[in-house]
Amino acid sequence: MPQSRRGAGPVPVNRLYPLTVFFAADGVLFASWVVRVPEIKNQVDASATALGLALLCMTFSSAVSMYFAGGLCERFGTRRLLVASFPAVCAGLVLPAVARTVVELGGILLLFGAIYGVLLVALNSAAVEVETATGRAIMSPLHGLWSVGGLIGAVIGGLLAAHLGTFAHLGLIAVAGLVVTAGFAAPMLKVGTANAVAKAGAHEGKPADVRRTPVGMAVVLLGVVALCTAYGEGAVGDWGALHLREELGAAAGVASYGFGVYSVAIAAGRLTGGKLIMRLGETTVLTGGAVLAAVGILVTAWAGSLPLAFVGLLAVGLGLANMFPVAIAKAGAIGGSRGVGLASTIGNTGMLAGPPIIGFLTDQIGLPSALSTVALLALVAGGLGLLLRARAAGPAGRPEVRPEPADVP
Repeated sequence: MPQSRRGAGPVPVNRLYPLTVFFAADGVLFASWVVRVPEIKNQVDASATALGLALLCMTFSSAVSMYFAGGLCERFGTRRLLVASFPAVCAGLVLPAVARTVVELGGILLLFGAIYGVLLVALNSAAVEVETATGRAIMSPLHGLWSVGGLIGAVIGGLLAAHLGTFAHLGLIAVAGLVVTAGFAAPMLKVGTANAVAKAGAHEGKPADVRRTPVGMAVVLLGVVALCTAYGEGAVGDWGALHLREELGAAAGVASYGFGVYSVAIAAGRLTGGKLIMRLGETTVLTGGAVLAAVGILVTAWAGSLPLAFVGLLAVGLGLANMFPVAIAKAGAIGGSRGVGLASTIGNTGMLAGPPIIGFLTDQIGLPSALSTVALLALVAGGLGLLLRARAAGPAGRPEVRPEPADVP
């Protein structure tokens, strides 16, 4: 159902622009690391398996730190933790470039992942606070800006790869990140304290569709929604292009264009997701996206032609785009920064498990059938969204409402 927007006027610019900068800058940082992974693999002389284990260290430590980061946000303040962790991530970005063995790389990524997990929870918790204070759906657009930052970081990395070594490239990006911190830390801290926003949210900041839901179970279920969505994102991201090549005979360049269509669809869906959520409601966007993603992946998996498969990838990207941000935003509205941390931890396992599960299933039942599991989990996520709304609304079927804006300095 449409959400109420009583009193929700335009969001003051000074509340949003520092956060948008940090989201986009984080996308640049992460993409800069990703594009240098092949060079780092050669640098430490790692096999594919050894590199996978080293990367697993980063995934594991980030998941663990996400679980505890919510408590840190409550203790020190979300914005303070964001401003403190961002330069730490910038410093950590350079460390993989100095690793000389796989063991060293694994240890470095263990530390880097722990810091990065804290930053992700702080970023998303800050977004939840602004949503609570303003009554506007901003989580999806912010995640869209992260994707845009990732694209910029990848392009910069491609341009610098032929001219700078790994250490120089990552060092340059790290310095730029520190400049961003110096320039936007004060505005980020000035927009209000976490306690002030939390106090406002205690009266009007809880969306009506989740108020009566037990906090612990609701956050866990939203974490499962994030898990199902992240499973799909990881599976399509890692196996989509391979499916186009092996099953449909696409050339390498054409297969990469397919992934590009999917990536652009996710970014576009998230950038426009805020307005869509304000118009239709979070649950409608989540469940509608689940159905669209399920149909899209089935079309892609079983298409008999490349054009049809590309249409399917476009639908998958648009469908998945807002599901993860909505799940994290709702978890934060219920459980604050601890809710964000728990849901992010559960969701992160989907991104970790998706690609290897698809690989295992491919050997057993074939890639099209393996990719079809994305549709199943997308529908599970949509069903959980409906279950949460039904439990919260009760027999009367109370409508979904955006939080009212609060006067936060």
